[in-house]
Amino acid sequence: MAVIEKLKIGVIFGGRSGEHEVSLMSARSILAALNPEKYTITQIGITHEGAWLVGDGVLEAFEKNTWKSLYSGAMFPDPTRRGIYMVQSRDKGELLEFISDLDVIFPVLHGTFGEDGTIQGFLELLSVAYVGAGVLGSALGMDKAVFKDVMRAVGVPVVESITVNRREIQENLDGVLSHGESFAPYPLFVKPVNLGSSVGITKCHNRSDLLEGIMDAARYDRRILIERGVEAREIEVSVLGNDDPKASIPGEIIPADEFYSYEAKYYNDRSQLLIPAPISDETVKKIQSIAIKAYMAVDCAGMARADFLLDKVTNEVYLNEINTIPGFTRISMYPKLWDASGLSYPELVDRLVELALERKRERDQNEYRYSR
Repeated sequence: MAVIEKLKIGVIFGGRSGEHEVSLMSARSILAALNPEKYTITQIGITHEGAWLVGDGVLEAFEKNTWKSLYSGAMFPDPTRRGIYMVQSRDKGELLEFISDLDVIFPVLHGTFGEDGTIQGFLELLSVAYVGAGVLGSALGMDKAVFKDVMRAVGVPVVESITVNRREIQENLDGVLSHGESFAPYPLFVKPVNLGSSVGITKCHNRSDLLEGIMDAARYDRRILIERGVEAREIEVSVLGNDDPKASIPGEIIPADEFYSYEAKYYNDRSQLLIPAPISDETVKKIQSIAIKAYMAVDCAGMARADFLLDKVTNEVYLNEINTIPGFTRISMYPKLWDASGLSYPELVDRLVELALERKRERDQNEYRYSR
């Protein structure tokens, strides 16, 4: 009987982001779901400072904030040296020790330096299959301001917003506050352009809130989005696939806070997830259609969660954002929506690995040498 060789999976988590801790939560669930009879798994942790660490029990070490048992890890943007290496100190320098080749990388890196196209660009240079969107889809999904511009260009409804940068705030704070107040009435939302998990987001009811929100958001990004507040229901849908994506049934968030904040998502169990969302069949189809249209417009792959605002007064649907590496704990909306749609968590993880390999096969058809 032929022995089927296991796929070698590298799971990367942590990262240089305000969502570092969220990444650890997602990684724990994904690692538990990856079948050891099908996969050989290598854990790769990235610290807040950007150090890559490998060894035994990487996730546990990160959760306990103790890395003494771990070793520095390294990967190279060189497809002829594809794999993960351990760096060991020696008297006269450092020794590079090969650990494992890697067939697929599963980047569980929410936010900056993980969900924004940076790690994806590195993996493209490495020429390895990886889960999720490529450079373009990741970057556009992460950049809330440019994403809205693209959505407007393809006719997807989004809420009105303006973008300011940190230099404007430093040099003309009063002007920024006045600009924010003049383009739309309160309440306003202030957000870092490049971040997720509701980190740095503030709902502002007056100028004092607006000032506080702008200064908080500017801690996380040099560009700040100020958005018209909508009295809305928060509806989410999960999308899965490459060139022929499918949308799950929608779910509704009933946040414990004024909106679905970081605390409400991860630490406050009073938030409710209603699956399926109690909305009409017509609205379900509209939201699913918009989600797939947006997914295709930014060339997403693998997975994304599309977040919508459903105006409580007008019933208008607005696409809020696309998350290309959504929260992936077992209680996160992305996997829960697929579970309710008939795809279990372990099956979902397996499907994402398959989609990563499919996307790599597609990329490998490209020719990189010109011949006449």
